[in-house]
Amino acid sequence: MANARNPTPKPRYNWGMPEPPTPNPAISKNKRTAALTATVFLAGAVTMAVEFGASRLLGNVFGTSNIVWAVVIGLVLVYLTLGNWLGGRLADKTPSARVYYSVLAWAALGAGLVPLLSRPVLRAAAEAFDALNLGVLAGAFTTVLLLFSIPVILLGMVTPFALKLLISSTDRTGRISGKLTAISTLGSFLGTFLTVLVLIPWVGTYRTFILVSAVLLLAAILGLWSVGARRQGLLFLLLGALLVVLSFLGLRGNDKRTPGLVYETESAYNYIQVLEEGGFRFLRLNEGQGVHSIYHPTEYFFSGPWDQVLVAPFFNPSVTTADVERIALLGLAAGTSARQASVVYPQAQVDGFEIDPEIVEVGRKWFGMDLPGLTVYTEDARWGLAHSDGAYDIISVDAYRPPYIPAHLVTREFFTLVYEKLSEDGVMVINIGRSAQDRSLVDTLSATVAQAFPAVFITDLPDSYNTILFAARNPLASWEAFDRNLKLLNAPGVNSPLGQIMAITQGGRAETHFADMIFTDDKAPIEFMTNRLVITFLLGGDKE
Repeated sequence: MANARNPTPKPRYNWGMPEPPTPNPAISKNKRTAALTATVFLAGAVTMAVEFGASRLLGNVFGTSNIVWAVVIGLVLVYLTLGNWLGGRLADKTPSARVYYSVLAWAALGAGLVPLLSRPVLRAAAEAFDALNLGVLAGAFTTVLLLFSIPVILLGMVTPFALKLLISSTDRTGRISGKLTAISTLGSFLGTFLTVLVLIPWVGTYRTFILVSAVLLLAAILGLWSVGARRQGLLFLLLGALLVVLSFLGLRGNDKRTPGLVYETESAYNYIQVLEEGGFRFLRLNEGQGVHSIYHPTEYFFSGPWDQVLVAPFFNPSVTTADVERIALLGLAAGTSARQASVVYPQAQVDGFEIDPEIVEVGRKWFGMDLPGLTVYTEDARWGLAHSDGAYDIISVDAYRPPYIPAHLVTREFFTLVYEKLSEDGVMVINIGRSAQDRSLVDTLSATVAQAFPAVFITDLPDSYNTILFAARNPLASWEAFDRNLKLLNAPGVNSPLGQIMAITQGGRAETHFADMIFTDDKAPIEFMTNRLVITFLLGGDKE
């Protein structure tokens, strides 16, 4: 027994073993703070990955119009708002780190389930889109948006819950709240650029969901283990492993069951498909309603909008094919017009501007775009044209197709730039989409182009919803000159594919109408007009 006067016992000899370390509360608190902060950062990054992944999944089927973007962004904000509210309530009721990491784990699993559950729905929607089955499309669109609600709401709960766990006294509330908000925003910043520039182009949209889900789930499991919830962490680990196995089985094969599909890929800009049928190859992008390029190893002319680029100079008096020395294609795609120009104007140098480098690679691999006279610029068309040498004899503007029309390529300022980059007898040609009942886009673009060009001509391509607009820099350009040039090309002994193409141009000749609206860099409500055009097409009986 210890001496009653000196109750402190003598230390016992520990035979050379070190004394057990005394836990340092400050270090434990710092680790806890660092772990919570890191998960808030990850949650911000995953939130943006889910949002951009959602827009891409829907865009592959429903297009990338502003309507789709508005719906995705609007609903994500609603889901995050609901998550913030629920997270604050749950944190006040159960301020437990175990519950916090469990919420994080369920959010990760929810994000990973999105591609598995949405893929069959979107495949059915893609088939319905080809058949324009509006009922199936609406149901699929709603279903996929509801799938995104689960992970986004749970991710919205993270920041308020972490704030509750980190605040120990009210005198530091503002500092901690500001710090967590900043960290979450930085995570969102990283998630935005990492998803758009790296993950989707290199991994694919579906596997991007799986990857970010796995990273977030691992962080949640480590958090659960750190607070002693090892059994719960093991359960989530098993669920995550099951998700990976299901993903491997469920994400194999093509994203769409399109007949004739020989290749598909994703880029930072587009979902790209190459189809083959009867010896012809077709380039389709995103929702796949339009053919952006066509190729056949022995045929060059297809009676489509690409051919019309070739006839542009013949609105000028006394022109020959030898007069065309330089051509600019704004919206090169896979090079159909460039390949045709190499036949009709073999002496011409062609500058092709295409913003999507993956489409350029597809063109070289699948569409014979290895042309000696073609120089490809992977950059924005307006920027590239502005920094070019100019003096083009033909400038083709085919970088848009409703409802995907960049506003900066329809304005008075843009067409003034085109005018300045043309030679004295240069002609611009634009491929414009329309419906049978709505020509407002054609009329508005005609009025806008007329602000820069003295002569504007319109032709409607048969059996299509394509209108071709020609704008000549030479004020003497006319339909009469076009007719005279056509007669010369159709004269006995003259064998030129231009004769047949020009006959199509002449046969679709339409009266040019000028709308009151003029698109400018300051005001170009192109989204409103194209959205109305699409709705008119879907609901107005234009479908064939």
